[in-house]
Amino acid sequence: MITSKKTVLVAISALIMIGTLIGINSCNIGSSKTIDPKENALALPIIQVDTTTAITIKDYIGNIEGKVNVEIRPQVEGLLEQIFVDEGAFVKEGQPLFKVDPQPYQEVLNNMVATENVEKAKLKNAKLEIDRLKPLIDNEVIAEVQLQTAKANYEIARASLAKASAAVASAKINLDYTVIKAPVSGYIGRMPKRIGNLVSKSDKEPLTVLSDVSEVYVYFGMSESDFLYFSKGNKKTDTTAAGQYLPDVALILADGHEYAEKGKVDMINGQVNRTTGSISLRASFPNSQDVMRSGNTGTIKLKETNPHVILIPQEVTTSIQDKTFVYILDNEDKVKLQSIELNGVSGTNYIVSEGLKIGDRVIKTGFDKLTEGMYVKPVN
Repeated sequence: MITSKKTVLVAISALIMIGTLIGINSCNIGSSKTIDPKENALALPIIQVDTTTAITIKDYIGNIEGKVNVEIRPQVEGLLEQIFVDEGAFVKEGQPLFKVDPQPYQEVLNNMVATENVEKAKLKNAKLEIDRLKPLIDNEVIAEVQLQTAKANYEIARASLAKASAAVASAKINLDYTVIKAPVSGYIGRMPKRIGNLVSKSDKEPLTVLSDVSEVYVYFGMSESDFLYFSKGNKKTDTTAAGQYLPDVALILADGHEYAEKGKVDMINGQVNRTTGSISLRASFPNSQDVMRSGNTGTIKLKETNPHVILIPQEVTTSIQDKTFVYILDNEDKVKLQSIELNGVSGTNYIVSEGLKIGDRVIKTGFDKLTEGMYVKPVN
């Protein structure tokens, strides 16, 4: 009986040991399996980098000038006798502006007219002498040489009269110059001279500047790099009229409002300024309402076409210490923080100049869950 009990206990102990060994072995087998980190990778949307054509709007500070800015200067010297207009007034072409004392020039004209009358009398006398000698020559009363001399004197008298007449015309011109008239319609600028001042052609300052602002020019400068982008996007063809291939531009006035009418870039300087590294351009704007005057400033908004550039949405970028980064995936779908350089904005997108290439995969969302080196399951 005792022997049977011992046998049963031994059998039970053996079974327990076998079960324990089987359990331990099973645990060892289970722990030897490798978990693939990609299986639990976070699924996030991506965008595939490619090139496209981007439209950008860039701002350039411009100086506004009237289409015609005329310096009004005296053509004769004298005392300023009258001023017919006020500073800032609008004048029409041909309207009197200033008057220089005409008396000295009137006296010169009177003298020249008197001289002309003397020469006219001399010419008439020379003609009478020829008429008197002709019958005498026909009757062989005098020698032929006397008639030839009379004809020579007549030519001299005629030349003297022509000279005197020219002097009269010159004196009339100078007298007319004493009244200074507007060569074009426009607005009067500052007038530094006052009645009684001596004025002359050699004065450093003009009497005023007259500006025709029915159309205005806005001059602005563009950096060399901007100009290269601008040129690539606006190429001239052989059949395009000068300036017609260039885009329309908008103008922001000094008060921050956009000018109602669009302008046109109609001039590009032929040379780059070596000092500033910029090139000068000019845009023309109609100004029928006289909103703008010479000397105003504004901001040109220029639409530029940028071909073959990389665009990415602004929301896929992140900024760290004034630098811009994006999260990209490498060939193994691991996250990498990539620094990029920007070259402008097109709508809601950034133009990328450095840091990305065609085919790169940029993560669109979930940045707070990302760390470099982690696996991500890309979703197109």
